[in-house]
Amino acid sequence: MTMNDLVSRNIRRFRAERDLSLGELARRAEVSKQTLSKIEQGQGNPTVETVESIGRALGVSFRRLVTEWGTRSHVSRAAEAQWVSTPTGQSRHLDQIYGSGYVRTQMVVVEGGQSHAVPAHGPGTLHQIYVVEGQVEAGPRNELRILDVGDFMRFPGDVEHVYRCTGGRAVAHLTTTAPQVPQFSPDFGQGPDAGWPA
Repeated sequence: MTMNDLVSRNIRRFRAERDLSLGELARRAEVSKQTLSKIEQGQGNPTVETVESIGRALGVSFRRLVTEWGTRSHVSRAAEAQWVSTPTGQSRHLDQIYGSGYVRTQMVVVEGGQSHAVPAHGPGTLHQIYVVEGQVEAGPRNELRILDVGDFMRFPGDVEHVYRCTGGRAVAHLTTTAPQVPQFSPDFGQGPDAGWPA
């Protein structure tokens, strides 16, 4: 992903969060609607000053417009895992994310055939799942992956996603992270199926 792609995606995301029309954001940023449209489509080549002006109109810093808030799915298979020696024993790196925010970590157990379709959480939300027992199908609805014991997957939680046990029983370690800045208000379900993020 190029910097222009990242900036265009973030501008679209922040504009949608604020329920601003393209014309209204252009007016506030003092740029033409056509220029803003090209930037949002990743076709423009905006100057730093233009991006800063759009950021001010959105109420976010320049840094927030050039920072990766979402992520593509990433799978680390148990068979390909690399373990390294550390002073405390063997260690396998699973993932690393940056920023501060809300973090929830939990163990979840799902019986065979149970499937959970989960609506999108707030922008920037990530899920990280590590399968301890059984087999799980997980990920964004259009990018589902089968995960076996020892497999790890990180995927965006700010799109509709699915968790499903493919066999008799599955146990997984699940971590959910969400940015905690004023423009985000992630909602984590506390209902009867809160064992999977709802």
